[in-house]
Amino acid sequence: MDTAQDTIQQTETKSEPSKQVGGFKGTGSQVLLNGLIEEGVSTIFGYPGGAIMPIYDALYDYADKLEHILVRHEQGGIHAAQGFARTSGKVGVCFATSGPGATNLVTGLADAQIDSTPLVCITGQVYAHLLGTDAFQETDVINITTPVTKWNYQVTDANEIQEVLAKAFYIAKSGRPGPVLIDITKNAQLQIEEFPEYVKCNHIRSYRPKPKVRVEYIEQAAALINAAKKPFVLFGQGVVLGTAEEEFKTFIEKTGIPAAWTIMGESAIPTSHPLNVGMLGMHGNYGPNVLTNECDVLIAIGMRFDDRVTGRLDKYAKQAKVIHLDIDPAEIDKNVKADVGVWGDCKETLPLLTNLVDAKKHEEWLAKFRDYNQQEIDQVITPELYPESDEMTMGEVLRNINEICGGDAIIVTDVGQHQMVACRYAKFNNSRSNITSGGLGTMGFGLPAAIGAKYGAPDKTVIAIIGDGGFQMTPQELGTIMQFGVAVKILILNNRFLGMVRQWQQLFHDKRYSFVNITSPDFVALAKAYYIEADKVDERANLRKALETMINHEGSYLLEVMVGRENNVFPMVPQGMSVSEIRLK
Repeated sequence: MDTAQDTIQQTETKSEPSKQVGGFKGTGSQVLLNGLIEEGVSTIFGYPGGAIMPIYDALYDYADKLEHILVRHEQGGIHAAQGFARTSGKVGVCFATSGPGATNLVTGLADAQIDSTPLVCITGQVYAHLLGTDAFQETDVINITTPVTKWNYQVTDANEIQEVLAKAFYIAKSGRPGPVLIDITKNAQLQIEEFPEYVKCNHIRSYRPKPKVRVEYIEQAAALINAAKKPFVLFGQGVVLGTAEEEFKTFIEKTGIPAAWTIMGESAIPTSHPLNVGMLGMHGNYGPNVLTNECDVLIAIGMRFDDRVTGRLDKYAKQAKVIHLDIDPAEIDKNVKADVGVWGDCKETLPLLTNLVDAKKHEEWLAKFRDYNQQEIDQVITPELYPESDEMTMGEVLRNINEICGGDAIIVTDVGQHQMVACRYAKFNNSRSNITSGGLGTMGFGLPAAIGAKYGAPDKTVIAIIGDGGFQMTPQELGTIMQFGVAVKILILNNRFLGMVRQWQQLFHDKRYSFVNITSPDFVALAKAYYIEADKVDERANLRKALETMINHEGSYLLEVMVGRENNVFPMVPQGMSVSEIRLK
């Protein structure tokens, strides 16, 4: 380890980086930034501080190659990196300092871990000789983040930086993606060395991100599918992460099998596709939930049988043979026992399976989905999208967005009732268009994730749909939008409640509304304080024009829509019930 005197000498002798034949000379900070460029990084979200200051000092000279977005809170930075990764398909990158800066990343790391979002997070750390001394702004970030990262590593010597960074990007984006954290001590950031040429990583001994596909399991799966009378496909984000949208579409179109999605899998195929029968889970569509317990073969592709999808496991699809395709072997048999488990990348396994299955149509089986869908249209969807009451509904707002954008917008949601309504009713033509916090359900995700989503897809209209409660968790990121001119459309659906909790209290706790009434500031005035155009709608007659104004506005725009206070999201599978016990009212 370096002594304090060594560090002083290194600081004093710091020099500009210089490219050398087959190598690089400079500080650890400079070689880190050079490595990021070699990995194809162009956008970084971050917030400076003492322990990461040498990296920020070096970043000053890389402004022409690396765009840094100064967020207003480290949690905003990591959520923005998530939004960037989800829309771009690349690895999101964020910076934070030590101590509270690093711990402010934890929620985002947990969110990215459970939603399989590829991130590389760089945190500064105190000098190596101070580790373990409770130095100013020192936290044991490695042990804190171990449960919520795919891999993490602490660098104490600059000579480790290149290899560790290359491994970090490889691990983050390969196999089942996830977040990686690199913690770099301040002495390593300042240390001057001659570094070899940067080499990307494409192999780590004992790490098998792409398993060898076992043909015999593909054959067993094909045999079950070919014999099925009522097969049903459940697809998740694995289809998107594996860039297997076309392979998936080819598979369902050849087999004629109805397919339903998890909220993370939504947009993998267009919502208008005739074999797309809707959303699974607690607030999913009526037919997909009920008919899960009537199908004879259940084919799960790139999804993990989350409890919000399955309801009661002891009453879940017990009549069906289960085929589970997943790149993560830990997910196969974890929650639902598979009769055939196909371990592998679905971009590879789906074409193999498609080659072996028979071309079929399942018209009678599809008709059952249509029958249930008509019941849902009559009892739930029409009243939600075309309400007769004076109060506006979240659903009619989404219907108008669909009509204006034609399914081409990227929708970023926060967490709550508005999230479920948006997932149920938003129309999507393109993959990577539904950005939401699925597994962790992080309130405050929506606004910063929308910022990152816009950087990841700059040519797309990005609409952040947020509740009045969730918005108040990360409103400071309006400052980021203001400073960098991020053209995000912010739609606050204000029901003056923490709506999802209120719905549960109404239905299952005798309407004892305990601490769910939430008072909000003047959102329009708040936006205008950040020089963001804004408006408020509380009458239906003004809704369509206000939405068109928001969407067509050149820059960022905030629109607050006052919706019914006690409207509920249905259908709903009550907790502890089976999916076939879904309620329409």
